[in-house]
Amino acid sequence: MSVELDNVGHKFAATPWLFRHLSARCEDGALTAIIGPSGSGKSTLLSLIAGWETSIEGTIIVPHPAGSQSPRIAWVFQNPFGVRARSAIDHVTLPLLARGMSRAQADVEANRLLDAFNLAHLAERSFRDLSGGEAQRVLLARGLACAPTLLLVDEPTAQLDQSTARDTLGSLREDGVSVVIATHDPSIRAQCDAVIDLALFQDEEK
Repeated sequence: MSVELDNVGHKFAATPWLFRHLSARCEDGALTAIIGPSGSGKSTLLSLIAGWETSIEGTIIVPHPAGSQSPRIAWVFQNPFGVRARSAIDHVTLPLLARGMSRAQADVEANRLLDAFNLAHLAERSFRDLSGGEAQRVLLARGLACAPTLLLVDEPTAQLDQSTARDTLGSLREDGVSVVIATHDPSIRAQCDAVIDLALFQDEEK
């Protein structure tokens, strides 16, 4: 599912424009990085794409999958919050059960996703006992378990070493899933298929 941004601009009341005249396309099945200095509006742009906020200027088109009344969007936040007493696999299994899978089917798929993020050996570990990087990868696996057509990710490698970060980004490439990533990490930028640099869309009057 591709996302179209046409002449998008946004600001908050009594503040300068974060960005203006932003036109870009996040291609179907691709990894698109949103980069820019702190305060440039990376997380805000994710909110606009998600439909949580409405841009002041321009339009954002997120297509609806066939037979659906709304796009299937999952968002993985920068800070990995989970249910402390529940296991890693429980976090990934829940959206699979909500999609109508049996417990046996959900367990198989959850284990596949955990294995993709090199977490199979931690499936039964409580969320509270995971490291920050492990918790972050569990929630990325859970994001894919929601079967989104669009996955929004905010700083996915903030708590990961470079080697794990590279593996993690590769694991986000699922068939039919477009991924938009807000990041400061140049290694993540280098692995993405396209880049939206918000520094190029700063308001000249700012």
